[in-house]
Amino acid sequence: MRKPRGGAMTGFLSVGLFFFGGTLLLANNAQALQERLPGGDYQIGPGDDLHIVVWRNEELTMTVPVRPDGWISLPLVNDVEVAGLTPMEVREKLTSQLAAHVSAPVVSVILARVGSNKASILGNVRRPGRYDLESQTTVLDALALAGGPDEFANKSEIFVLRGEGERYRQIPFDYAKALAPNSEGFNVPLKPGDIVIVP
Repeated sequence: MRKPRGGAMTGFLSVGLFFFGGTLLLANNAQALQERLPGGDYQIGPGDDLHIVVWRNEELTMTVPVRPDGWISLPLVNDVEVAGLTPMEVREKLTSQLAAHVSAPVVSVILARVGSNKASILGNVRRPGRYDLESQTTVLDALALAGGPDEFANKSEIFVLRGEGERYRQIPFDYAKALAPNSEGFNVPLKPGDIVIVP
């Protein structure tokens, strides 16, 4: 779901700040989030809001929500799939599609609001639910947010479900090893959309 892509987003956000001073707060928030999340540039998901700026074209400059199906709607190009892409990749996609309607479009895409950066903790925990990933959250962090495993939990069978396209991959989690000294590598970092299952 999230792949390392170097510093592309940070550089892009700097360009956005240079040209569009009014988006300073939005860009700073997006950059801070990108630096906190594991795996490189932030990948857009349903529930996020994107601020689309088309230089010298006020009619195409707007903030749009990413729908539950992972698409956005924009004049001229209609529906565009953006889920799983970085803001830079969305910029390139919109630039290409708008070129058929606008002469030499200059497009900026800024993450205005994060709504998809969540993981679910389900099963035998004290407070099951969906939680925001405010930083580099691990499975142990998520379990702590959910109040920890309850008295019925099978701690040796905890696992993470991670979406990969249309399928889910099951990632085992060794609770005992994650709690032990020198546990680096056993405490699995979570990604947006992950589901922690505690049998």
